[in-house]
Amino acid sequence: MKTLKKYAAPIFMIGVFEAIAITLWLTLNNVFYFFNFTYIGGCISIGLLLYIKKVKYARRIVQLAVGLYMLVYLGLISNENMQIEGFWYYLFLGIFEAATIHYAVAKIFGPLLFGRGWCGYACWTAMVLDFLPYKHPKVPRRKLGFIRYITFSISLLFVTALFFFHVGNLERIMFWSFVIGNALYYAVGIGVAVAFKDNRAFCKYVCPITVFLKPASYYSLMRVKVDTDKCVSCGKCKKVCPMDVDVTNNSRKRINGTECILCFECIDECPKKALHL
Repeated sequence: MKTLKKYAAPIFMIGVFEAIAITLWLTLNNVFYFFNFTYIGGCISIGLLLYIKKVKYARRIVQLAVGLYMLVYLGLISNENMQIEGFWYYLFLGIFEAATIHYAVAKIFGPLLFGRGWCGYACWTAMVLDFLPYKHPKVPRRKLGFIRYITFSISLLFVTALFFFHVGNLERIMFWSFVIGNALYYAVGIGVAVAFKDNRAFCKYVCPITVFLKPASYYSLMRVKVDTDKCVSCGKCKKVCPMDVDVTNNSRKRINGTECILCFECIDECPKKALHL
């Protein structure tokens, strides 16, 4: 029973992604979705297993495996715009495939199960930003969250304008918006990380995807919880959390509770082993 509980997270993740893979394969009659979600779910589950086995950089391995797959193969080679502009584009076309499926699984309904796990294990922007040297924020969080709503609105207005003015060759425009958009994301992400001495500053203030992620993450099934009987309020977990989450509070209303990326830095740092998934 203890063994099953220990491996519950990777078993849960592979189960969820395999269910999605098989369902989309059969309903859409496209075997690509079976291989796509099997690969992503498999990578995440293996990463969780490596973490359980105390393998160093387990999460980074998953980030690279999934992030590069989506950025290079799906985005650059297959010409699928996996950014938010691609989501609006396919949504306006009324097509449930590519970016719309990706957003539904990873960023709209998925967070009800695994919260902001996408940000911790699959985001190709954070994949690069996490290699910067500012892993643990040194200064209080700034009140700049409104910026995410501006970038969210810009992406929506951009695609709306393309359809409103009947711009031609939209597929090509979507490809180049993916390329240019990613370049901008990396430039801005690195810039704010250096300015604020915080690798995850882009995620906290600029990223438009968080507009989707935060509401569902409030109800996430997978959460870091604290055993209050063991906690000695040393504050070490708060110091290492890249997203400034107060994991010493089990309430869903805890400070920055919708921003946990399941990196498990807090669990590793806790001297009393009071934190768990």
